[in-house]
Amino acid sequence: MAVYNKVETREAPLGSKGILRWLRENLFSSPLNSAMTVLGIAILLWIIPPFIKWSIIDANFAGHTRADCTGDGACWVFVKAKLSMFMYGFYPEADRWRVNLAYALFFVVIAAFKLLKKSGIKILIATLYFIVAFILIRGGYFGLDVIDTNKWGGLMLTIVISAVGIVGSFPIGILFAFGRASKLPIIKSVSVTYIEFIRGVPLITILFMSSVILPLFFPEGVTFDKLLRALIGITFFQAAYIAEIIRGGMQAIPSGQYEAADAVGLSYWQKMLLVILPQALKVAIPNLVGSFIALFQDTTLVLIIGLFDLLAMVQLTGSDSHWLGFETEGYVFVTIIFWVFCYSMSVYSKSLEKRFNTNLK
Repeated sequence: MAVYNKVETREAPLGSKGILRWLRENLFSSPLNSAMTVLGIAILLWIIPPFIKWSIIDANFAGHTRADCTGDGACWVFVKAKLSMFMYGFYPEADRWRVNLAYALFFVVIAAFKLLKKSGIKILIATLYFIVAFILIRGGYFGLDVIDTNKWGGLMLTIVISAVGIVGSFPIGILFAFGRASKLPIIKSVSVTYIEFIRGVPLITILFMSSVILPLFFPEGVTFDKLLRALIGITFFQAAYIAEIIRGGMQAIPSGQYEAADAVGLSYWQKMLLVILPQALKVAIPNLVGSFIALFQDTTLVLIIGLFDLLAMVQLTGSDSHWLGFETEGYVFVTIIFWVFCYSMSVYSKSLEKRFNTNLK
């Protein structure tokens, strides 16, 4: 009979687990890495304490006028006084409940999406929401006063432009991705020409073209809303990038998936929509969300065609003679708003990746 000696178990050394191990492997793994860590800490110590002192410790939060801003700290009274313009622009105060209701309905739709499973119902609800939100904000129906788009502004306008650009460019981008992958020469040539032309010019050029050149194609006397022109330009600009992202996802799909779809007798559209596209979208989620984040940030360019988004409203309110010198607080506020939206989209992207991750572990 074999005799086994009992070995006493011992705890792992302190340096091989916990935070010490993480610090050694990630921050102090080499002399260069250690030097960069020390340099990074020094930079943070140089930046963060003065910023906290300016933005919190010495800041002014209470009050309503410039006289309430004393000392060398930040004057958040400026943001408080101009908050309504940052949020709504020149939208009439008596009708701002319509914008708030549109925001509230958006969260209701998000909650419904988490409860519902069928994609067709989700698309229907999303479509109805956009119609209802447009009626609420624009007016003209059910006794609501019409609010011209030249009064739209601030965060509301930023959200409208980015939402329409994202939703409108997505199906168009898919069609151009299919067109570029098509074996039909005419369709492929048109798709390639469109995508490469759009990607070869900056968004600011597209905005100028949609604002100045597009009305020239309409009969004399026909007016075209400035915001609608911008939305068309941004949507078709973004569609070119979406098309390339979708095409990249399609190329990542193994050829066996195409052959299997053909083997079971699926038509071209059945194969692309039911087999290839869902897999391509799963692969392309990080790039798609990155493109949407970039679009949300690029909405600030609409200032050049006379639309006052969130950043433009900060510049406009900062030129108020009663608040000269407090633009910095406005820009910090805008930075926080943009970070919250962009970070939220990034977090949602990660949740989608985990949700649709089918890789075996």
